[in-house]
Order: sequence, then C-alpha cells, then structure tokens
Amino acid sequence: MLAPALARDVLKNADLVCSAEHVQDAVERLAGEICRSLSELNPLVLSVMGGAVVFSGQLLPKLTFPLDFDYLHATRYGDATSGSGIEWKVFPQSPVTGRTVLVLDDVLDEGHTMVAIRDRLLAAGASRFLCAVFADKDIGRAKPIAADFVGVNLPNRYVFGYGMDVKGAWRNLPAIYALNVNQVL
Repeated sequence: MLAPALARDVLKNADLVCSAEHVQDAVERLAGEICRSLSELNPLVLSVMGGAVVFSGQLLPKLTFPLDFDYLHATRYGDATSGSGIEWKVFPQSPVTGRTVLVLDDVLDEGHTMVAIRDRLLAAGASRFLCAVFADKDIGRAKPIAADFVGVNLPNRYVFGYGMDVKGAWRNLPAIYALNVNQVL
C-alpha cells in the first residue's frame, strides 16, 4: 500500500500512455466485437477480481445480448510487482459445464494467469473458453495464450490506472499511466 503523498507523487511523475478518451473508444470497439461474436451464445461472462472490475463495469452495459455474469479471483501478484505461483481465491459459483465462457481481465502480461484460468475452467467442463483483456502488454516475446479480444496494446512498462494498480493505488484512474523508471517505491 502506498501512502497518499507517495501515491500522488507517483502519478505526478508518471507518463500517460493511454488517455481516458482512448480508453473509452477501446471499450466501445470491444463491445461491438464481442456482440458480433457472442450474441447468439448466452455466454457465462466472468470478471477477474480485482483488476477487471473497472473494465467489466464499463463493458457489461454495452453488451446487448443475454448473458450470465459471475466472477473469479486468481492472482500471481497479490501486492507484489512481479508474478509468482497462481493463488486461487474464488472460483465462480455459476456452473461452467457445457458453457461458452468469456473471461474479462485488465491486462495480459506474460499470460500465465490466463492460462491457469483457461485450464481450470476447461477442466471444470466449459465447452469453450474466450478471453477479453482491456490491455495486452508487449513483452517482446511469445506468450502461452493470446486474448480473443484486446482493447489496447501497451508498452512493456509497469502500468497503472483503469483497474491496474501500483502497490494498491490508482486502480480508479480513467486513463493508463506508466511508472516513471526513476521513481522509487
């Protein structure tokens, strides 16, 4: 957790990488793509806590077809800035057997968390797995999974805002920022 003064300093020194307007345009475009692909399938849509809350909350009202909604909580990060092993905190309460499942997440970094989510949902009986990420980070190497729907592509930097945090702070920003490389946390 960042102290309020340090959190403000982090934001003041950060680089804007995706404006609030660009974020909203990307959500509109994604909603259209998802509607065209899934409108006849009555999918189970799952939001990954806590990063995808902002994205899910803005995307769901734009999906103009019947769907079921639930959430899951799996993380590799916790309060850290680099990933470790998967920790399952909550598995969806809605049955996944025989369902087309669309997982919503904030960012696809290395892809290991999304692979674990996909594998667990398919093992639980989902007939089809799709994922929509607001941001796909360019890490400079192949990932073990590709998102089916991507809002924006981001550079390989530590980013925050629009659901993504920096040590717990700034998930609530409407735009996306990159941590200044000289910032000490």
